[in-house]
Amino acid sequence: MSDGVNRFLGDSIARTLIKLIVVSVIVGFAMHIFGIYPVDILHSIRHFVQDLWMRGFGALGRLGDYLLLGASIVIPVFIVLRLIDMRK
Repeated sequence: MSDGVNRFLGDSIARTLIKLIVVSVIVGFAMHIFGIYPVDILHSIRHFVQDLWMRGFGALGRLGDYLLLGASIVIPVFIVLRLIDMRK
């Protein structure tokens, strides 16, 4: 079972926990610097749903815009990372 967990995590449990803690501190610091808090994200989701309900489903067009905007960055980065991973 330990091999399966290590394979899933990509490393040992302890090293993965340390990496996650370090990255969490860095992301938390950056979020604090920019004034972004988890409750704000929840409020934004709630506001989006209310806006969708109040304005009708025309607001879904914004979701499509967000999807295309994000995909223009995420998909090429994913392809490059997979290509780099294939070389190993």
